[in-house]
Amino acid sequence: MDLSDEDLTRDGLKAEAAKGRILLIACGALAREILDLQKANGWDHMVLTCLPAIYHLHPEKIPTEVRKIVEEKRDDFAQIFVVYADCGTGGILKNTCDELGVEMVQGPHCYSFYEGNDRFAELSENEFTSFYLTDFLVRQFDAFIMKPMGLDKHPELRDMIFGNYEKLVYQAQIEDPALKAKAAECAERLGLEFEYRFTGYGDLKSALKALN
Repeated sequence: MDLSDEDLTRDGLKAEAAKGRILLIACGALAREILDLQKANGWDHMVLTCLPAIYHLHPEKIPTEVRKIVEEKRDDFAQIFVVYADCGTGGILKNTCDELGVEMVQGPHCYSFYEGNDRFAELSENEFTSFYLTDFLVRQFDAFIMKPMGLDKHPELRDMIFGNYEKLVYQAQIEDPALKAKAAECAERLGLEFEYRFTGYGDLKSALKALN
């Protein structure tokens, strides 16, 4: 079937629009950080779309939803990059990305790539009794920790859930005294020691920078 001039024009404009543009498919928990990096570095050619941050609690949904977006948007962008680590998918997300021919952030989870995957691998040898929070999780502590675990209504569950933890490590992406104070309060609520660790954006920044 021959293409009309209108079809050719439309396809040409679509190809031109896709030239150089990168679609970032990210966890909603990373949205603020990615937008801050885009703004700071002038990465205007990157377009961000996010899956719900609540998938943090339902990682089995991530590969399927990533596949849907890639298949729908592939022709609209020069490149698609998945801003998720494994995030509890047990390697399924990596297999999905390999099958689709798209790259993703390296690492087991955001705590690792914020710290820097190599450094986190070293630290984790001695930190298996540590519970981690990021800026996002400090802000959303009740919605993502207390309520889903039932601790808002049943504080007696604390010992069953956190009895084997010793400290709460707050990995800060930005230096914010209010967030630091809230993170310390979160540690107190869980009955854990508190450690503040400024990580910045870690491997997230370098992964996005490598796309340019």
